[in-house]
Amino acid sequence: MPALSGDAAARERVRFADVTVKPGTIVVRTAERKLYLVTEPGQAIRYTVAVGKAGKQWFGIKYVEEMQVEPAWAPPRSVKRDNPRLPDLIPSGAPNNPMGARAIGLGPGGQYAIHGTNLPQSVGTAASYGCFRMRNSDIVDLYPRVRLGTPVVVTR
Repeated sequence: MPALSGDAAARERVRFADVTVKPGTIVVRTAERKLYLVTEPGQAIRYTVAVGKAGKQWFGIKYVEEMQVEPAWAPPRSVKRDNPRLPDLIPSGAPNNPMGARAIGLGPGGQYAIHGTNLPQSVGTAASYGCFRMRNSDIVDLYPRVRLGTPVVVTR
């Protein structure tokens, strides 16, 4: 399968073995540290992601409930508890804003997101509190391909 334009190592068109997954669905395989956007039966775009740290991963189905360009970030309570020096809000575009260029909020609950990052070296590792971090170029590529209500299936 050909690589897509941009960072070819980060995303590419691949065969997707589970032909029962409907096009438009996002599948995150945490053990692989890969996110798949199913484009047609048996085909997907594969992206490398950072996944949750040990004890912070989750599995199941959520749905896209929010989409933001250059989002501000308010650290959740669990993050603030571990890092009390964090400000209550980091503005959009600030160099210390961990949300990067785009954020795709997952719900119900709104606790998790697929988002860019200001730490691209973390992509491909277990580094987050349950969110899925992508290179900013990859989240910018994924963002217009996703719609509100898109199912996101997270597996081991």
